[in-house]
Amino acid sequence: MKAILYIGHGTRSKKGADEARLFIESVMKKVNAPIQQLSFLELTEPCIEEGFERCVKEGATEIKVVPLFLLAAGHIKQDIPEALSPLKKKYPHIKITTADPFGVQERILDALAEHVRQEAQTINNNDSILLIGRGSSDPAVLESFESIKNGLSLRLGFKNVHVCYLAAASPSFNEGLDSICGEAKGRIIAIPYLLFAGLLLSEVKKEVSKKIKQRHSLVLTGSLGSQEVIQGIVIEKANGKENESAAFSH
Repeated sequence: MKAILYIGHGTRSKKGADEARLFIESVMKKVNAPIQQLSFLELTEPCIEEGFERCVKEGATEIKVVPLFLLAAGHIKQDIPEALSPLKKKYPHIKITTADPFGVQERILDALAEHVRQEAQTINNNDSILLIGRGSSDPAVLESFESIKNGLSLRLGFKNVHVCYLAAASPSFNEGLDSICGEAKGRIIAIPYLLFAGLLLSEVKKEVSKKIKQRHSLVLTGSLGSQEVIQGIVIEKANGKENESAAFSH
């Protein structure tokens, strides 16, 4: 019997965890699998092992792992495989496959550009974009953000698009925010490249609020999990109908 094990990042934020659960509850209704469980890599229950064991108890003979991660950083390449390794040894008769992270896709960039248009309402050439990534020491992630930056610039016609990171890469979020506030001629549209709410997004909101009080003109967009295209990608991965042709060409 086929099972789907969704793996989210996890957060200390109740709001963020609830957002992830509601997202997956909606996805599950559109996925053709008799067994579906949500688990988290860290900070939120149930953990990966517990989610996996629940699938087994329900009679799973094959488990498709669907990571809820935007890009292929260390969590995808190391942490999730390490968490699954002892489970593969414990249950050698169960077939385990893992879907890829979302990656940089044209349809995600299209949706992100439309998201900016909706939240900013009117945009002009003097406006600037600050793209805020979670951050990683993996060079592939930094390359991906360069592609996202270029894709947004092309779609929105913005020349001034900056990237900054919340951890593990530079420029840091605070450095990026200070820099763009110092040079921007029009409004600044800050885009957190995060799936769900959480402590990181709360920190972003706090710092943006400070800048607004200092009379800088900023618009902060919401997290990406609210975008219909994101839900559609997860459904495709769970159903085994991933649209490989949608991958972004660097």
